[in-house]
Amino acid sequence: MPVVQPGITIDELDTPCLLVDIDRLEANIQHWQAQIRAGGADLRPHVKTHKVPLIAHMQLAAGACGITAAKVAEAEVFAAHGCRDIFIAYPIAGALKWRHAAELARSCTLTVGVDSLACARGLSDAAVAAGTQIRVRVEIEQGLQRSGVGADQVGLLCAEVIRLPGIELDGIFAYRSIFFPGAERMTASEAARNEGEIMVAFANQLRAAGIPIRSISVGSTPTAIAAAAVAGVTEVRPGTYVFGDYMMAESGVMQYDEIALAIMCTVVSRPAADLATIDGGSKTFGGDIWPAALGLRGYARVLGADAYLERMSEEHGVVRLGAGFDPQIGDRIALHPIHVCTTVNLSDELIGIRAGRVEQVWPVLARGKRS
Repeated sequence: MPVVQPGITIDELDTPCLLVDIDRLEANIQHWQAQIRAGGADLRPHVKTHKVPLIAHMQLAAGACGITAAKVAEAEVFAAHGCRDIFIAYPIAGALKWRHAAELARSCTLTVGVDSLACARGLSDAAVAAGTQIRVRVEIEQGLQRSGVGADQVGLLCAEVIRLPGIELDGIFAYRSIFFPGAERMTASEAARNEGEIMVAFANQLRAAGIPIRSISVGSTPTAIAAAAVAGVTEVRPGTYVFGDYMMAESGVMQYDEIALAIMCTVVSRPAADLATIDGGSKTFGGDIWPAALGLRGYARVLGADAYLERMSEEHGVVRLGAGFDPQIGDRIALHPIHVCTTVNLSDELIGIRAGRVEQVWPVLARGKRS
């Protein structure tokens, strides 16, 4: 495979490859930072979307208060590249992970989410053994039924955390976005305000009971801007906004001309008049979201055409072609993936382009960090 060098044109790139429009990337970072700051909250972007420390530093330079990570191993990559305030918004469990978190706390201000006394005690023991301090946020379940403690247990868990050595209660957090049961009856803004108001009410109840709550952290890309405007919410954690994707555009959260990442592929076969096979399949495009569940027509949408990635095998993708779109074998087409976060995790590098030429190549240093 040829080495990608800055200065070459897009036409000189091999496919499939992930292209990032740098102008749009920079605009997204600046716009979302300004909107969230105007709402009165801090922005702590979730780096699971891009997994690139250099892009995280672009977000920090724009005013982000720190970063959010999904896993300890992911956080370790960003800490090693100079990120000094990291929130792992995930209930880490197991002695090995607790030890890694305690060691990571030597190099950054580390906050970890918990939703059980078992995990809080594990972090406490590891921090004491390492001689470090870990901040803790208690996760509150808000309808997604994935993780988080129930409303009747929040105070009890917070009180237990306060008593444990080596860890410090920082606050509370939640995640539900717009895909929880009942969300279909709300707009994204209504869901955001509801989430924020519920969390602020929890914080006020805890404070009234003598439990100090410093941080109230909520939000996702669909809900971040509206949640940031809820009085009392201290930070929001969107991730996808930095690139955008097909799912976010179709849900109205972002416009198509704001999407910064596309996958360029080559047509390798025309099995039927209304089908084109491309050289990117499930090893290139994220397939964690079933399009029909969201009313979408495929796993990706072709830029500038009525055409959608309808099905995939490992190395091939089959695109359903709409009227007036007739790509030939050897033609290149670009597609917006349905979910950019899992798509990026499948690639070694992102190719930053401006005015049709390669300007930067970003290694995806945190890809595959699942532990």
